[in-house]
Amino acid sequence: MTTNDRSQDNGTTDNGTTDIGTPRTGTTDATPAQERAAEDRTGVTRRALLGTAGAGLLVGAGAGVAGAVALDRTGRPAGAAAAGGALGAARVPFRGEHQAGILEPQQARVQLAAFDLSDGVGRDGLRGLLQRWTKAAERLTAGEPAEEFDDQVALDAGPCSLTLTVGFGAALFDKAGAADRRPPGLEPLPAFPGDALDPARGDGDLFLQIGADDALVAVHALRVLQRLAAGTAALRWQSAGFARTPGAAGKPVTGRNLMGQVDGTNNPKPGEEGFAAKVFCTAGGEQPAWLAGGSYLVFRRIRMLLDHWEALPVDRQERVIGRRKTDGAPLGAPAGSGEHAPVDLSAQGPDGTLAIPADAHVRVAAPAANGGAAMLRRGFSYHDGLLPDGSPDAGLLFLAFQSDPRRGFTPVQRKLSRGDGLSRFLRHEASGVYAVPPAAPAGGYLGQQLLEG
Repeated sequence: MTTNDRSQDNGTTDNGTTDIGTPRTGTTDATPAQERAAEDRTGVTRRALLGTAGAGLLVGAGAGVAGAVALDRTGRPAGAAAAGGALGAARVPFRGEHQAGILEPQQARVQLAAFDLSDGVGRDGLRGLLQRWTKAAERLTAGEPAEEFDDQVALDAGPCSLTLTVGFGAALFDKAGAADRRPPGLEPLPAFPGDALDPARGDGDLFLQIGADDALVAVHALRVLQRLAAGTAALRWQSAGFARTPGAAGKPVTGRNLMGQVDGTNNPKPGEEGFAAKVFCTAGGEQPAWLAGGSYLVFRRIRMLLDHWEALPVDRQERVIGRRKTDGAPLGAPAGSGEHAPVDLSAQGPDGTLAIPADAHVRVAAPAANGGAAMLRRGFSYHDGLLPDGSPDAGLLFLAFQSDPRRGFTPVQRKLSRGDGLSRFLRHEASGVYAVPPAAPAGGYLGQQLLEG
C-alpha cells in the first residue's frame, strides 16, 4: 500500500496508587546510574516523579471494582507548569519490558479507540499497520513529529507524558490467520445482571489507549494513527476521558470521581508480593509464549446515575461506599485516621450495627471477599453532555490490567453486580477485552512476538 492510499481516511471502586515514575527501566527499583540514564532520556528524574505520585481516581462499583489509578505529579518546581516546564517536557520512553501506559502515573487526558481490520488484510496487512504505528508512536512519545500525516497541531507542546498502548481483540486472530495463537483469556465476558451493552461502542480488533497531560497531544496522536490505518483498519468507536491535572491539588492527594468520593486506596502496588503475577502474563501453562510480559485489559464504559446519586444525603452516600466522603477514611475509623486506615469490616456503630453495611462497596469489593482477585485499575472520568431525558451522560471509562480476566475481573464483577449497593447507581454500557502484548522488542514493532514469534 502506498502513502497516498493511506491518506484516504476511513471513516469506583476501592483502589489505589502506584509508585512508578515515568522513566521505565524494566524494574521497580532503579540504581542511581539507571536514574541518571533515565533523566538523560526524559529530562525528568524518576525520583522526582516517584515523590509526586498521588492519587487514585476511580469508581468501581457494580462496575467490577471500577477503578482508576490517577497519580498526581505535583513535586516539580513551583511554577514549572505555568512556564511550560516539567508538565510538558515529561517524557515516557516508548520501549521497555512492558508497554507504556500500564505502570506509569495516570495522565490528565485519555483518548480510547478501537479499530476493525478491513476485509482481506490478513497477517501481512496487520504487520504493516503495526510497524507504521510503532514508528509513529516512538517519535510522538519523544515529542517529535510523525514522519507521515503530522499536521503540526501539537508541534510546540512537548511530549506531555504521552503513552500509546495497543491491545488485540479476539476477532483479530482469525482475521490475521493466527487463530491457533489466540490466548485463552480472551474468551467473551459473561453477561452480568444489569448490563446494557451497546456493541457498537465496545470490542474491536485493535484497541488504543492514548494518554497525555495535554488534550491536544492525545487527540493529535490518535489522528495520526487513524490516518496511518486508513485502508487497513477503520475506526469502530472512540471515547475521551479525563483525570486530575498534575499539580491541580497543590500536594499529593487521592483524586475524586464524579460521585465526589475519594477513590483509589487499595489498588495493588508494584513492589507488593505477587503484584507482577496479578498484572502481567508469564509463558507456560495456558499462556502463549508471545504474551509473556504482556497483560489483559478489560474496558467498560460505566455511566453513573448522577441525578439519583446526588439526591442522596451525604451520610447515605457514605454508607453505600463504606467510606467517609470528606477524607476517604473507612466508616468506623477514628476521626483523623485518613483514607489509608485499615478497613475494619467488623467495626460497629453506636447502635451496634455494622459501621460498614453488608452491601457497602468496600466490603463487597475487598480482595479478601473475592478469593484474592485483584486488578490494576487505571480508569478515567468522562462527561459527554446530556441524554435525551436530561440526565448526564457521564461516568467512568474503566480500564483494568490483569494476568487473566477469568480470575480477576469476571469473579469480582459477578459478585459486585449481585451484591454491591453501588450497582444501583451505575449502568455498564460498553465492554471489551483485549490481549496487550509486551513492549516492542529492540528494533522491532508492537505485536512482533505474535506475528513472527
